Amino acid sequence: MNRPQLCSRRHFLHANGYSLGTLALASLLEKEGLLAAPVKPESVTGETRYDLKPKKPHFEPTAKAMISLFMMGGPSQMDLFDPKPMLTKYHGQKFPGEIKYDNLAQASAKCFGSPWKFAKHGQCGMEISELLPNLSKVVDEITLIRSMTSGVSNHAQGLYAMNAGRITAGRPALGSWLTYGLGSETDELPSYMVLSHPNGLPTFSGEHFTNGWLPSLFQGTLVRATEPRILNLDPPASLAGAPQQRQLDLLKAFNEDHLALHPGELDLQARISSYELAAKMQVAAKEALDISKEPEYVRKLYGVDNPITKDYATRCIIARRLVERGVRYVQVLNAGQSWDQHGSLITALPKNCEATDQPSAALIIDLKQRGLLDTTVVHWGGEMGRLPVLQNDAGREKWGRDHNTYGFSMWMAGGGFKKGYVHGETDEFGHKAIIDEVKHYDYHATLLKTFGLDHTKLTYKRNGLAASLTDNQGAKVVDQLLA
Repeated sequence: MNRPQLCSRRHFLHANGYSLGTLALASLLEKEGLLAAPVKPESVTGETRYDLKPKKPHFEPTAKAMISLFMMGGPSQMDLFDPKPMLTKYHGQKFPGEIKYDNLAQASAKCFGSPWKFAKHGQCGMEISELLPNLSKVVDEITLIRSMTSGVSNHAQGLYAMNAGRITAGRPALGSWLTYGLGSETDELPSYMVLSHPNGLPTFSGEHFTNGWLPSLFQGTLVRATEPRILNLDPPASLAGAPQQRQLDLLKAFNEDHLALHPGELDLQARISSYELAAKMQVAAKEALDISKEPEYVRKLYGVDNPITKDYATRCIIARRLVERGVRYVQVLNAGQSWDQHGSLITALPKNCEATDQPSAALIIDLKQRGLLDTTVVHWGGEMGRLPVLQNDAGREKWGRDHNTYGFSMWMAGGGFKKGYVHGETDEFGHKAIIDEVKHYDYHATLLKTFGLDHTKLTYKRNGLAASLTDNQGAKVVDQLLA
């Protein structure tokens, strides 16, 4: 029979000294009122509260809202925005330099000249591909950045960089930072809304609109492409009307009593705000997401009458309706990685452009007509671009391009960005940014400035440290992009 081992007082104190001592010290410090206050996050104004009420920016903003047309997969810059005659001249010949491939199995060193022509458009003379005839009509409203970089040729890490500031997962998305810092101008709709494609979400789905370690109140609200656009919005018939309101009033009373007993419980504040918002959305969201009463000329402008553009046109109209009603940030997503043309680029890229070009340009026109473009940033771009060499060299119909994050293009319009302006250059083959490089965190710092936010001061304290969107990466505001 095993006998229990005797434990002397000395052994007991030796084995448990660290934990007992820590508990005793904490207890004594608490009695003496000497415990440090727990680290809590602060809003832009220094207040500690979680809600969507409007908050003052650091300085006067030029933008109040943003619509991000996010093209997951990596649109090909040398086929859309960045003409390269030298690449065309050397088509089929060996690329005269080093290439960093992401997919070595299908890699080739042959130059791939663009099959499409470029022409100058607008008073600014911006060169745009024939694949984007509608965007070509509004180039005098946009800033085209041809020197974007994030430095990592991988979809997930590129997405994290462009959408959340670093190449690591689990961080708050841009929309969450904006709503955390500024709140909303509506108390009937979420401040951050995400419009998905009928075929589903992009790769990495919810990571596009995650609140990360910010409170859940600042997470993006997903809007489906088909009815019901927001799930579980309606109460059961037995609870509709007065019964539901009595339940909500009772719940609010319980929560407020609990909050009074536990002041400073920021998660509870956020939960109360979420319940109140959900009740108001039952009416406001349905009205905002319904385009049936939009005038015929608006529907025609966006292309709702065309089966090819109908879906994207509908979602762009909804995006405009949302910012019109005070929503801070709207992101319009594609399905999967539909711009990721490793093969069949010659047929796939025109299809992408045909579905999105007219609605994207119409959004700029419509916002301008309504006097909203000056205060609404419109963004068009993905997490990367493409390489200047052939991938999948197995016949013209199978040609594609591999990933490239060392020099790619995207455009911005409205909200304080310059009009009719081209920024930066890539090398003569379109591989790497060589003039006025804009790193992803520089873009974020610049964008936050248009909203009146200093990227070094928009912080959230976690684990004793002040975390931010640009997160001590040496980000700089690119003032050349701003009007």
